Amino acid sequence: MMLHSYPLPATEDASSIEWLFVADTLNFSFWALEENAHYSVELHGVLYTGYMALCAAITKALEAGVPITSSKYYANITEEEVNKIFISSTGESIPLLDQRCRLLQESGKILNEKFDGQFLNCVTQAESNAQKLLSLIVTNFPSFRDEAVIEGQKVSLYKRAQILVADIWGLFKGKGLGTFTDIDTITMFADYRVPQSLVHFEAIEYSEKLYGMLAKNHIFLNGERQEVEIRGCSIHAVELVKEELKSHSGVPDDSAIDDSADRIGGILF
Repeated sequence: MMLHSYPLPATEDASSIEWLFVADTLNFSFWALEENAHYSVELHGVLYTGYMALCAAITKALEAGVPITSSKYYANITEEEVNKIFISSTGESIPLLDQRCRLLQESGKILNEKFDGQFLNCVTQAESNAQKLLSLIVTNFPSFRDEAVIEGQKVSLYKRAQILVADIWGLFKGKGLGTFTDIDTITMFADYRVPQSLVHFEAIEYSEKLYGMLAKNHIFLNGERQEVEIRGCSIHAVELVKEELKSHSGVPDDSAIDDSADRIGGILF
């Protein structure tokens, strides 16, 4: 496999679709309280951290002949095998090892049962429609179903599912298997890094109570109201920034702000 300077697939073919599916199935929880304590993996003399360390581990496994991108392999993968493949350069296990093992097994079994063992078949079923592929992902793969309930209202954020769609589009440069006629309907990826930038540039503002919780390194649970509000407000803020930029560039208004509100469950934060 040809590689960029980053440990990402460079070939625009079906094998890269399977590579991206595995990477984004495992693309979560790389944060660390200490800046020098991030998950890290060395590849070809370069030390990568966080998500890129995960990508480096996948690349190392493939180069060693481990079929980590084959659903027939990872549907029955053991925790010991996952630990060996994704072990950190420090000798520590990848964060949430047991959960990552379970999700690999779950995703592999679903691919084998529903999609003839290939995520490529999901992509072709989507017929170049990003929203259709997004729906296929969140409907069939529970781990990508990034949802919460706030005051009885379902809020759908779909961070990793949208990343997977966007990764395919980006790798194929919007052509071939990466053709999506509605790629502009994908929102920003509601993680924990973007809000930090938005707060810094005063695009969003936290309450004193929330600032106090963050200052004490409070760990929010997935689906907790404050966590959902931070991520939902980030999506809305980025849509507003996008509209402001478009107003200065002469690009016609496409009501993207209203669409983004619908995609996060219709709740205004």
